[in-house]
Amino acid sequence: MLVVNDSFPGPTIYVKKGDTLYVNVHNQGAYGITIHWHGVNQPRNPWFDGAEYVTQCSISPGTNFTYQVLFTEEEGSLWWHAHSEWARYSIHGFIVIHPADGTSYPFPQPDGEKEMVLASWYTEDVYASIAEKLAAGSDLLVSEAYTINGEPGDFCECSNETTHRWMVDYGKTYLLRLLNADMNAELFFAIADHNVTVVGSDAAYLKPFSSEIVFISPGQTIDVLVTANQPPGRYYIAARQYYSNQFKFSEYDHANATAILEYSGNYTAPSTPVFPSGLPSYTNYKAATGFVQSMRNIIDHVNVPINITTRMYITVSLNKFTLEINDTTEESYPSASLNNISWYNPWTDVLQAYYRNISGFYTTDFPEFPPTFFNFTQHNLPLNTTNEPERGTKVKVLEYNEEVEIVFQNTDVANSSENHPMHLHGHSFYVLGTGFGNYNNETDPLTFNLIDPPYQNTASVPKDGWLAIRFRASNPGVWLWHCHLDKHLTWGMNSVFIVKNGGTEDTSIRDPPSYMPSCYPDSKLRLEEFSNSDEKLYSTSM
Repeated sequence: MLVVNDSFPGPTIYVKKGDTLYVNVHNQGAYGITIHWHGVNQPRNPWFDGAEYVTQCSISPGTNFTYQVLFTEEEGSLWWHAHSEWARYSIHGFIVIHPADGTSYPFPQPDGEKEMVLASWYTEDVYASIAEKLAAGSDLLVSEAYTINGEPGDFCECSNETTHRWMVDYGKTYLLRLLNADMNAELFFAIADHNVTVVGSDAAYLKPFSSEIVFISPGQTIDVLVTANQPPGRYYIAARQYYSNQFKFSEYDHANATAILEYSGNYTAPSTPVFPSGLPSYTNYKAATGFVQSMRNIIDHVNVPINITTRMYITVSLNKFTLEINDTTEESYPSASLNNISWYNPWTDVLQAYYRNISGFYTTDFPEFPPTFFNFTQHNLPLNTTNEPERGTKVKVLEYNEEVEIVFQNTDVANSSENHPMHLHGHSFYVLGTGFGNYNNETDPLTFNLIDPPYQNTASVPKDGWLAIRFRASNPGVWLWHCHLDKHLTWGMNSVFIVKNGGTEDTSIRDPPSYMPSCYPDSKLRLEEFSNSDEKLYSTSM
């Protein structure tokens, strides 16, 4: 595994609200790397966002690059991770943003703090396996297990002697910061016999609510308060996948990751820790949706955009490409799309091309609506129902400070609907609502939460349903948005917003740094050698 500073997960970065951080990344690995500061808006500073092929090319082996990370409105928990190929499976870590000097949490000061990273564990060469599966047109990797702070836990033989332990003192309250760094799975999380009080998500505070479980999507952070108020002993902390696809038990990692919450002091504990009885089953959609619907902004009457100038209705689909091998043979390859456009990475990053006005690397015709309308959530749709998307490097251009509404519509093309956690770089957004079925633009807006919607950077489009968000395009630059299930990102479920300058220096992209990693026409071809076809479908898809 390629890891940061000999650590899996990587080191936590501690800052205060309003700080500026500099991180020098030395690449001592064998392939290119970028680092993304997930959820940090980086105002006017897209040069250091870290999205490969979008805001920079990768840091080549044996070289280094210094990132400037600007913290402004964020307070709470975020994270950093590699944003190049599948490297983030082992290259990630927390960012803890404490309140600025002279301010405090909007809840009583906890007695202690703890971070827990939920992640994937693989026992094979991830890069080689991904390349081989892409060339073969098969589904991508399923993890062997999930981990809590680097350990699968007691139920995996390789880890049962090194299970992560969290020592607590009876009567004390702790701020527990949770991160889902998993590659392709939303997760349920629970602590046996201990309810949690949810107080924040994605570095923004929420109205506190009590819950037996936490539901967390890849890319999200959730902050909870835990009070050690049970009889002293040992209690399992457990996480398992929420599987929203075809409700089959054979196509995903059904391992239960565990850690142990252990009370300090002298007492006789049972030989086996208590397991959380309320941890939902793998397909419990009511538990998942119920948790999401409980999230409310801590502030009433927040500044939700009202004067919408751009409305987008975006279908989110899993598709297939059909490749004609010869006169008698065709092969199908998995793909993914937004409004039936499957993203194709250019060899020069979009930001460089935009800033320097270089043509030929992208087009500005990403559609605001899908090419055809049908019953998007119907099962067993005809095979020709937008099953094969168009490939392209299509972006959407936004005027500075315009107010944008997006409704993401999940589709059941190829009977493949599942939750899609959508992440926007450079901006956070208000989650106005979700629903099941096809979005109705007359009745569903009446259900929008315009009073206290949560303010997030990652939110899930539900299986066979829709998600509505709004944001203000107040950050000039080039910003990726994508599904945070990495196999869908690999297959093309992403696009880019270009937010134009606002006309003054303070509303324009900052000048580029004196050095950016170089781009090379062949830097994207790492996977070509595994393809046995003349048409390299995935030569630029990672």
